[in-house]
Amino acid sequence: MELRHLEYFIAVAEELSFTRASRRLHVVQSGVSSAIQGLERELGATLFDRDRHRVTLTDAGRALLPEARATLAAAQAAADAVAEATAGLRGTLSIGTMVATGSVDVPALLGRFHNQHPGVLVRLRVASGGSAELAAEVISGELDLALLSLPGAAPSGLRVRPLAHEPLVVICATDHPLATAGQAALETLANESFIDFPAGWGTRAVVDRAFATAGLDRQVSFEVPEYGTATALARNGLGIAFVPTSVADRIDGVVAVQIAPPLTWRIMAATSAARRPSAAARAFLAELAARA
Repeated sequence: MELRHLEYFIAVAEELSFTRASRRLHVVQSGVSSAIQGLERELGATLFDRDRHRVTLTDAGRALLPEARATLAAAQAAADAVAEATAGLRGTLSIGTMVATGSVDVPALLGRFHNQHPGVLVRLRVASGGSAELAAEVISGELDLALLSLPGAAPSGLRVRPLAHEPLVVICATDHPLATAGQAALETLANESFIDFPAGWGTRAVVDRAFATAGLDRQVSFEVPEYGTATALARNGLGIAFVPTSVADRIDGVVAVQIAPPLTWRIMAATSAARRPSAAARAFLAELAARA
């Protein structure tokens, strides 16, 4: 089984198109098709269902995908180790991050990392699906590492390293009754209309868990995938929103109310527990640990 064939298989599996995969790989489509057919013959299984309109993974293809990613990652780690010993770090580093990362300054970290390791190509993806999406993509091998927020124990298959934490606050319009309160308990907020973020976001998980633990229900009237819209809705009196303190400090036209007892938002770096991080990933993690 050739690594090149696994690379072609992963490209088709992610693009669900032989045409797009061939463009991504800079290989003629017939070459990609031939490689996939050879891999299917070698494995004795059909990896894709194909018709004129779409390409989908079979059960065998879905079973192969995480193993193929792990195999290519192991091969890349071996190449990285040699490159690191002879000519510095090389390769590609795929990083996922939340929309906000608190005191962890991702652009500054990436700038320092690039200056130290210019031979590493960094691919950064900001996940609108939040921490749950990032965790799943690290486990599957789509990402080498991610900056995310998990309120409880890490999922099986994930290794996490704490980086920073900060309290959540509630933001509201300047004429909202809470605006002069200074701080509030969850019990006093339960009847409010809430603006919140999709399930899977770290802040949403912290708030949902706190209300459930307190035995309180709440009404989420607006669900949005970024802080700008949440702030605008709160500013116009359409509800209140829980946001990290670092986010509240950067916005105008709303009042930040402290929560008592505080709700803590934790930022961490996550890598796969099943795969050894590449040399580039280890170098970036070291930079994170030094700056966190």
